[in-house]
Amino acid sequence: MWIFGRKNPSGFSASSTAEEVTQGIDGASSGIGTETTRVLALRGVHVVMAVRNTDAGEKVREAILKENPSATIDVMELDLSSMASVRKFASEYMSSGLPLNILINNAGATVPFTLTQDNIEMQFGANHIGHFLLTNLLLETMKSTALESQREGRIVNVSSLAHRHPYREGIRFEKINDESSYRMWSAYGQSKLANILHANELAKRLKEQGVEITSNSLHPGVIATNFLRQRTVQIKSRHSQNKKITGWVLLAKYSLVKKIAKYMGKNLQQGTATTCYVALHPQVKGVSGEFYSDCNLAKRSALAKDEELAKKLWDFSLSLTNTK
Repeated sequence: MWIFGRKNPSGFSASSTAEEVTQGIDGASSGIGTETTRVLALRGVHVVMAVRNTDAGEKVREAILKENPSATIDVMELDLSSMASVRKFASEYMSSGLPLNILINNAGATVPFTLTQDNIEMQFGANHIGHFLLTNLLLETMKSTALESQREGRIVNVSSLAHRHPYREGIRFEKINDESSYRMWSAYGQSKLANILHANELAKRLKEQGVEITSNSLHPGVIATNFLRQRTVQIKSRHSQNKKITGWVLLAKYSLVKKIAKYMGKNLQQGTATTCYVALHPQVKGVSGEFYSDCNLAKRSALAKDEELAKKLWDFSLSLTNTK
């Protein structure tokens, strides 16, 4: 649990929780997604949980309803590593006739080299391409909702400070599927950089169109539970890729990380605060193309502010998804 709490310009800090940053706001399958759903529903939002495992999603829904019987939550199937699944979800959502004010893109897979069903490196495919396609397919629904409700729409990309540590070139357009030079955490950094660049370019385009929809990105913080689970995957991957690193050294490092994360990492309530803040808080009204951390504006890397790189990524993503 993060115990340091110096407040910043917004009035919130790293130790603020999602409930605290949304207090007084109305109408607005696991881990961070579960807590985000709980708090949004608590503030009167009709939440549609897009999950790969609908059984797990239903259990989350039932648990939240026990705590908050007035919550409105739907569960729909979505696998961001499959474009077919993304298209199916978007089609079903649009057919439902539901409005869409807030879209939170929250995937954060961290895995050894694997390809998606569409033959794209998994982290780039699930963490960025899936979000890119989903956002494009639902954008007209968001525009209609913003116009009809006269209420600002918000698109929120959950990135990470890991965006500061991608491959040297930032986005490896020519080597997205190059297994021989693949580095798991560089690939993760690449996908998180892509989340920010996507939000930036989208914000620019929406502004040019005069649409009342904002697009921002954020770093939720190091969340102890998710961090430890992903660290296990990293250890297995490094052990298989680097024979010089012995198992006992890896386990010793893992033990140290567990101890550090227990006291220095955020809990789920703190880890979802920035997401809920950017999605709901009046202080963020009209703000677009920005990056947040600890419920305050934060600095991005030079690559994350590169407009030419953002435009190139947009065009590259369009070519992979075959969307206009």
